[in-house]
Amino acid sequence: MKKLITCLLCCCIAFGAQAQRALDNMRGPTPLAETAKPAPMVNPDNSDVRRVRNYAMQPPVIPHKIEGYQVDKSANRCMMCHARTRTQESGAPMISVTHFQNREGNFLAELSPRRYFCLQCHVPQANLNPLVENTFKDVDTMLNQAPPADAPAKRK
Repeated sequence: MKKLITCLLCCCIAFGAQAQRALDNMRGPTPLAETAKPAPMVNPDNSDVRRVRNYAMQPPVIPHKIEGYQVDKSANRCMMCHARTRTQESGAPMISVTHFQNREGNFLAELSPRRYFCLQCHVPQANLNPLVENTFKDVDTMLNQAPPADAPAKRK
C-alpha cells in the first residue's frame, strides 16, 4: 500500500512539473501568482475570403475586420450586410436559417434573440503562430487516411 501511495505521489509530482512546462508556453516566464502581460493586438485578417470549415456544423469564421461594429441590445451592425433583405446589395452570405429558429425549433419571422450576438460563435481570424501544438485533423482527412498497418481488419 505504501508503494502504491509513493508511486501515485511521484506520478502527481511528475504530472505537475509537466503541466507547469506546458503552461509556460502560453504564460512565458510570468510566475503563476502574477498576471501575465497580454500580447499586443494584431491586425485581423481582412481578406474577405470565405474559409473552409473543419467539421460539420462549425460556425463560419469572420473573414473581415469588425472593429467598431456595434452589436448590443440596441443594434447589430452585422445585419446591415448579412440580413436576409440586405445580402443581394452587399454580396455577403445570408445568415443561416437556424438563426431564425427558437429553442423549440419553430421558425421566426426575425432573427432569434438567442442568435443575436454573433461573436458568441463567429470569430475574426488573425495570421498568428499557435500558442500550443495542434494536431487537429478534419473529418475528411480522417476518412481518407489509410488505416495503420497494425489496425485489425474490418469485418464484413
